[in-house]
Amino acid sequence: MTDSKNGITYADAGVDIDAGNALVERIKPAAKRTNRPGTMSGLGGFGALFDLKAAGYSDPVLVAATDGVGTKLRIAIDTGHLDGVGIDLVAMCVNDLVCQGAEPLFFLDYFATGKLDTDSAARVIEGIAEGCVRSGCALIGGETAEMPGMYPAGDFDLAGFAVGAMERRQDLPREVSAGDVLLGLGSDGVHSNGYSLVRKLVEISGLGWEADCPWAEGSLGEVLLTPTRLYVKPALAAVRAGGVHALAHITGGGLTENLPRVLPEGCGATIDLHSWALPGVFGWMAQTGGMQAAEMLKTFNCGIGMVLVVAADRAPALADLLRAEGETVVTLGTVTEGQGIRYEGQLG
Repeated sequence: MTDSKNGITYADAGVDIDAGNALVERIKPAAKRTNRPGTMSGLGGFGALFDLKAAGYSDPVLVAATDGVGTKLRIAIDTGHLDGVGIDLVAMCVNDLVCQGAEPLFFLDYFATGKLDTDSAARVIEGIAEGCVRSGCALIGGETAEMPGMYPAGDFDLAGFAVGAMERRQDLPREVSAGDVLLGLGSDGVHSNGYSLVRKLVEISGLGWEADCPWAEGSLGEVLLTPTRLYVKPALAAVRAGGVHALAHITGGGLTENLPRVLPEGCGATIDLHSWALPGVFGWMAQTGGMQAAEMLKTFNCGIGMVLVVAADRAPALADLLRAEGETVVTLGTVTEGQGIRYEGQLG
């Protein structure tokens, strides 16, 4: 009700400034956990400061990336399982940064909703902070936008912005040539791409989000919300060890579309589909939708979330290093002369 003495307020229009302030106070401890060398300011300012010299850089080149979580958010909102989508948001940005050879330094988020639910927003942002901790970057700022009339009740959207750095002339890809070996790092499921098709396939199956998952323990919704794997620390360890010529983050477009992005003119690749086992989620989706292998390989990661293009004589040592860092590593194939990706064997 409008107070006739004081006139209409912002709250009467549906925007609760106090809720926004309460959210900032709640997430401050989570953001503080992400502090790293170079962090200069906490949450609440008009801008966020970061000291590149304190982070150890002498002649840095900055690299920036932005992304969202896509329609995976629809499943999170409908099921109430919100804790992992913040990790997804960070992963989709920092996994791209590392492909340029950059170390992620800091992250900012944008959370937009019609009516701010402090608890739900805090769970999402605490997930963002966890993703930042795991990838070694600081959560130094963000924006929470409460916009009545723009979103249905309970809905929200997310975007993320990451900035990283590398020393000059250390950018990737570089020196990729025929004979280089492709090392694939295992994914943790679908990650954060193709969820419009995932949701369509679930609809076709007739299963609800709370139904038992056909290929793993837990409910279907919970398993499909498994967060995107963060490859930053293992990938940077490999880059610093030497012999890495390129990295490709396998997102929308799958191996078919993403690997060529790091191959120079005149180079293609041969991939042995027998070199890894197709995870259950992809087998279930292929069977449910009657999807052909070619469609799967240009839509989903199919179990390979990151590819490293490495010098052939460094491949065994780098594979051992990556396994020691906790990654599942397979030798996918090689870089070849000519254009495009050629698959050998059958997906399965």
